[in-house]
Amino acid sequence: MQAKAEPVVLTPPAKGTGSVHRALASAWTLRGPGPILRFKRGGSLDIALRNDLPVPVALSLRGIDGAASSEPLAARPAVAAGTTANLSVALRHAGTSLCDVRLLADGAAQPSRPLPLVVQEQEAVPVDRDEVLLVEDWRLGTDGTVIAAGVDAGDAAIVFTVNGEIGPEIRTRPHERLRLRIINACQRAAIAIKVEGVEIRVMAMDGEPTEPFWARNGALVLAPGSRVDGFLDATTPAGSRAAILLSDGKEARPIAYLATANEPPLRPAPLPPAPPLPSNGLPERLDLKNAQRIDLPLSGPDWVRPTSFTASFEPAFRAKTGRTVVLALANRAPTATVFHLHGHHFRLLDRLDDGWKPFWLDTLAVEPGQTQRIAFAAEYAGRYLLESVATDWAAPRFVRWYEVA
Repeated sequence: MQAKAEPVVLTPPAKGTGSVHRALASAWTLRGPGPILRFKRGGSLDIALRNDLPVPVALSLRGIDGAASSEPLAARPAVAAGTTANLSVALRHAGTSLCDVRLLADGAAQPSRPLPLVVQEQEAVPVDRDEVLLVEDWRLGTDGTVIAAGVDAGDAAIVFTVNGEIGPEIRTRPHERLRLRIINACQRAAIAIKVEGVEIRVMAMDGEPTEPFWARNGALVLAPGSRVDGFLDATTPAGSRAAILLSDGKEARPIAYLATANEPPLRPAPLPPAPPLPSNGLPERLDLKNAQRIDLPLSGPDWVRPTSFTASFEPAFRAKTGRTVVLALANRAPTATVFHLHGHHFRLLDRLDDGWKPFWLDTLAVEPGQTQRIAFAAEYAGRYLLESVATDWAAPRFVRWYEVA
């Protein structure tokens, strides 16, 4: 089976009116056949990326494992202005992913917007509706212009949007079950999302199924680039409206609303708790005893800005196909630093290094002065990037690379 995408175009800003909306409309935007790219597991994604911008871009497929031939910078050069690049990616895993062109975008003339990519399970999933919530943050200067990340934004106003809108309303019927695919597409901010008065059952993290669990204190915590799939049952009274709150560590603010229609319930009672999502086939066990172990500070002279990267640099490490790799991620910076592993998902190890958390990730925020250990099975041969960026708007993004052979 093959799933084909229409051409994906990176376009200059559209014309808009109104202060905030006009500013947000000025962003460089990935445009596909719809606001979300949706495909089935087991097919392939064929993209014709046309760059209509005046600058080169590099496309990252966050959450798609093993796409070595499409790996930005390490295997595929940036797409020059006015040109088109074609790539084909096998969709081995179901999950919530992201097409992102912000790898080279620090300090750009305009910020860039990503495009959600959903790979659906082949099996039926017990939900009534599947909703994507793409959360983005913006810095608006006093003159109303939007400011790209990677530069000092000063006292610019902070605006959060959901699916490109300010305060949208998500309508539901009583006892309806929603699958919310929440994507933190913020440039640098770690966030917590909570729906007032409604519990969310976590079903997947960074696109990979997990043992279902209730969100702690009702809040979902996401590093920049992270994704969480949660099941939400509309148990609020008919005609009610619940705020979807975002906390960035400074304040909690409503960014959208869940509105329960004043209609009869969809069914007599809420659905029972759902079983886990179908497995994507990641290993149940990792061989920590015989793992290759690497200390990987998240800063230092070996990290370079993406615009300076070349594949001739020495890799951070090389691993043999099939071996378990353990990385000790040390954050020596005074702010939290976000690490993103391209090409593979990893387990977050327990403090005693004798087990792991019951979920898979591809992105992790490491607090100042902390060292976190992660482990992954080096399954896919190829060259892949490592990313590191502090949770500060002005912080530059840095990269290294690793090889599996």
